[in-house]
Amino acid sequence: MLSHTTAKLLIVDDLPENLLALAALIHGDDREVHEAQSAEAALTLLLEHEFALAILDVQMPGMNGFELAELMRGTEKTRNIPIVFVSAAGREMNYAFKGYESGAVDFLHKPLDTQAVKSKVSVFVDLYRQRKVLDRQLQAIERSRQEQALLLDQLQVARGELEHAVRMRDDFMSIVAHEVRTPLNGLILETQLRKMHLARGNHAAFSPEKLKAMVERDERQINSLIRLIEDMLDVSRIRTGKLSLRPKAFDLGQLVRALVENFEAQATALGTHIELQACEALQGEWDEFRIEQVLANLLSNALRYGNRKPVRVRVFEQAGLAWVQVQDQGIGISAVNQQRIFQQFERVASQQSSAGLGLGLYISEQIVHAHGGRIQVQSEEGKGATFTLQLPLAGEIEQNDQLRATSA
Repeated sequence: MLSHTTAKLLIVDDLPENLLALAALIHGDDREVHEAQSAEAALTLLLEHEFALAILDVQMPGMNGFELAELMRGTEKTRNIPIVFVSAAGREMNYAFKGYESGAVDFLHKPLDTQAVKSKVSVFVDLYRQRKVLDRQLQAIERSRQEQALLLDQLQVARGELEHAVRMRDDFMSIVAHEVRTPLNGLILETQLRKMHLARGNHAAFSPEKLKAMVERDERQINSLIRLIEDMLDVSRIRTGKLSLRPKAFDLGQLVRALVENFEAQATALGTHIELQACEALQGEWDEFRIEQVLANLLSNALRYGNRKPVRVRVFEQAGLAWVQVQDQGIGISAVNQQRIFQQFERVASQQSSAGLGLGLYISEQIVHAHGGRIQVQSEEGKGATFTLQLPLAGEIEQNDQLRATSA
């Protein structure tokens, strides 16, 4: 590594023949010698280059060697350059003492001792090259420290994400266990009750009317389990980019009208109803099953959290988009919760029933985004909520990075 470092040497003397002789004496393949015939010319070179050593003649016209050395020591860039003075004056002039006071590391008298000059210059060149190697090592250590600090930050972020993922997994498993247990418990109790009736020979418990009621209860519990399983499967498909979309032409208004009719029985059971305030015929190319899934989720939520007040639905075209608005008059959603409800496993706490995994709106938003549309909510606490679905009428499905339509 040392052999790859070129050392620059500066020699300053007002006599060209002295410069020529000194340059020939100290030159080498690993050195680059720069010459100056005045202190002013030397200052220019000092500002342009990084020198391993400066050899200065003491007696020069204008600014002498001592004055140049003082300027060098007062400048940040040249402060640490080793200085060797050369003088033809006799030793009785006591120049050496003044030179050391000016910051010199050595003082040479003319005529120069060739071997001594070569040896001294070689020492300073080696010291310079060793210092450069050390500087590079220190820089490498600092880069390594910064990289380690960055890696540590990344590891801390990854740790936080992992801890969050673990909490989400634990919360998810807790929610799944709770939600699956409810329909299963119903089915188990029904089964045990029927076994008891059969064991006692109580065939009256299986009259057509009672049997019909049993089958309807079983169907509700089984449908609840199917819904939970489908939600979990949809999340898995979304994460792996395998949620397929099968667009085809259909009338969005007709789909909404049919859904409203299907939900009337549920609304009646809750003591309310659904008002279809506007329903334009809007033809487009979308995945009918997935859009129905989104709208069914919005209607179900509106009835669940609507305080048994009418739910209003509107279907219309605006700005080249198909709009579907579902408005309830229930508990409303705070600004903070509006940011959360489209995330996985998030549900708004309320006194109303909140069965489910908290995946409905997350899945709905991903489906709508895959269609190149968007879903929004406007709400205030205690003043109900309006969910708006917007779909491009052109029917071009824009895929995002995390959710891609794949062939069936």
